[in-house]
Amino acid sequence: MRLRAVPAVLATAVLLLTAGCSSGDGGPPGTDGSASPGDTATRSPSPGRSAEPTPPAKGSVKVVRTVAEGLNSPWGLAPVPGGDLLVSSRDEATITRVDPATGEKTELGEVPGVSPSGEGGLLGIALSPAYASDRMIYAYFTSASDNRVVRMIHDEDKPAGEQLGAPDTVFRGIPKGVIHNGGRIAFGPDRMLYVGTGESGDTGLSQDKESLGGKILRLTPEGEPAPGNPFPDSPVYSYGHRNVQGLAWDREQRLFASEFGQNTWDELNAIRPGGNYGWPQAEGRSDEGGFRNPVEQWRTDEASPSGIAHAEGSVWMAGLRGERLWRIPLKGTAASAEPQAFLEGEYGRLRTVVAAGDDRLWLATSNTDGRGDPEDGDDRILELRVS
Repeated sequence: MRLRAVPAVLATAVLLLTAGCSSGDGGPPGTDGSASPGDTATRSPSPGRSAEPTPPAKGSVKVVRTVAEGLNSPWGLAPVPGGDLLVSSRDEATITRVDPATGEKTELGEVPGVSPSGEGGLLGIALSPAYASDRMIYAYFTSASDNRVVRMIHDEDKPAGEQLGAPDTVFRGIPKGVIHNGGRIAFGPDRMLYVGTGESGDTGLSQDKESLGGKILRLTPEGEPAPGNPFPDSPVYSYGHRNVQGLAWDREQRLFASEFGQNTWDELNAIRPGGNYGWPQAEGRSDEGGFRNPVEQWRTDEASPSGIAHAEGSVWMAGLRGERLWRIPLKGTAASAEPQAFLEGEYGRLRTVVAAGDDRLWLATSNTDGRGDPEDGDDRILELRVS
């Protein structure tokens, strides 16, 4: 029996959406310095800057309150300027706005063209870096023929259920399958769109740099290969992935990604442009040359990771099968202490975690996705205080 969360109380969280400057040549952020293949990359502070503080070896998690209940197959979670949250439903193909102060839910509308099946459906969502002016919501979804990224205008002046404009397809042709559809999208500090994909069950796609499967892609907001990508005229940013499920940047603009293993090791990786992360030849750490090793790895029954967020000097990683929230304290892009597990078994499967400013996180459960054991109130969004 899972523990029950504290009922919602009146509170708000002010979220600041910031966009860092890109490098002078249009390249991705956080890419200065290098490391040998097979090593976990670290970066020294720039001259004249103080060394990065190392977080304590041990941290803490407190569930402040339940923000919302009664969500069906929630997957993507995006904070809106002003404090509200947008949440996507994988199976219903809807996007809903949640008021964190009251828990009130308002459906924006249904995204047309979504074909939910297996692990596919309406997955990750992200707001345009210029959302305050263009009102664009980006979404990754499984269609009848592929996985793709679209964008839609959000018109708050229209009635509930009719607030999403017609989707404009930004990028298409990502392989789809019953499993391993990837789906996490996020705008980076360079204002480019990063897309985590899966190999759709065809392991050979991951090492094929001409394929979009088993990759992290880096695109302009219009869906073109981003300037400074490691392979000419290609959207591919890194490859050799099995099923990328989480994307997050630290304060130094370094990118981290979580990834499902097969039967042995799940991974948290520090992402380098052009890096080969080994799948299917390597699962977890490997001595084979040319592959980048993970920051940390877990047995699949302890993690099966989905979303990640960076807060208080650590990466926080939601676990599905593992039913726990992992804290991975960092020094550069290396783990500075052993990972800690929190909330083990208390809320069931955990899908998405998002930074909420300072020491706060939003956390979405995933017990109504066909693989969980839903209880009264599932699925829910929680507010956490962490250290």
